[in-house]
Amino acid sequence: MRIRHLSVILTAVLGLSLAACGGDDGGGGSAGEASSSAAAGDGVCATTDASGDLLAEICDRGKIVVSTDPKYAPQSSLNVETGEYEGFDIDVATEIANRLGVGIGWEAPKWEVLTAGSWSGRWDMSVGSMTPTNDRQQVLDFTQPYYFTPAVVVVNSANTTINDLTTDLDGKTIGVCSGCSYEQYLDKTLAIDGFTFDFVVDDAVIKGYDTDTTALEDLALGDGTRLDAAMTSVTTAQGFIDTGKPEKIVGDPLFYEPLAVAFDKSSSLDDASLLAAVDQIVADMHTDGTLTKLSEKWYDGIDLTVQQ
Repeated sequence: MRIRHLSVILTAVLGLSLAACGGDDGGGGSAGEASSSAAAGDGVCATTDASGDLLAEICDRGKIVVSTDPKYAPQSSLNVETGEYEGFDIDVATEIANRLGVGIGWEAPKWEVLTAGSWSGRWDMSVGSMTPTNDRQQVLDFTQPYYFTPAVVVVNSANTTINDLTTDLDGKTIGVCSGCSYEQYLDKTLAIDGFTFDFVVDDAVIKGYDTDTTALEDLALGDGTRLDAAMTSVTTAQGFIDTGKPEKIVGDPLFYEPLAVAFDKSSSLDDASLLAAVDQIVADMHTDGTLTKLSEKWYDGIDLTVQQ
């Protein structure tokens, strides 16, 4: 999918600063602990007639367990001083729990475990900036997207040879998160119903990592023997650069990816009513401006909740 108004959006997003993250105006939760400001009797759980399914079990338990990855600031990170998770995804998940009327707990599984499905009840929901690719839809259920992020290319600051992404990346070694949408983009298998993609990079040598940030760490070494470039979201890339790493974003984003809340299709308890409830909550958060407010809070005034 080709992007409209990319230069304007990218210029704005490049102003991200980790120093601007955080604050006392919502979100966050102790690692592995329950945390929610929902008042007793509020939210979906106070009115639902769900029985014997996953939503009913969560309402009875009084807590929803959510997966996160603390390596993805400003989406999710662990504040070592407070011992709490914080970030855009953390705030979104916490607000969903509030509107359900339950507390929240956290788990931090590996990405490949999360995207494979078959969670065996270890967590109930993923609010982790996951792209609802067609292959993931075989094992996971997704809400409508809660935001959209530009997928960008990052090089070492010393690199002067990669400028035109339609030609200069051909045959180059590019680091990505294994099993992520960026890997699928580079091998030209990325497919999402309702979206089309312009695959402009040919014959890339794909090097997979456990996370995007591990790939960025390798790229920062700058010796040119491991990676020529890395691919990730502009939010992750700029957050990494803002820590002082010698890297830069080149060119316009290659595509925008929709990001949605996910549930396990193989759950022993039917997730249909929970999926419907959270999908409606996401819709309401779009309509009432909550998602826009959270995006602007964590992404330096930029609203990434509207598809470009």
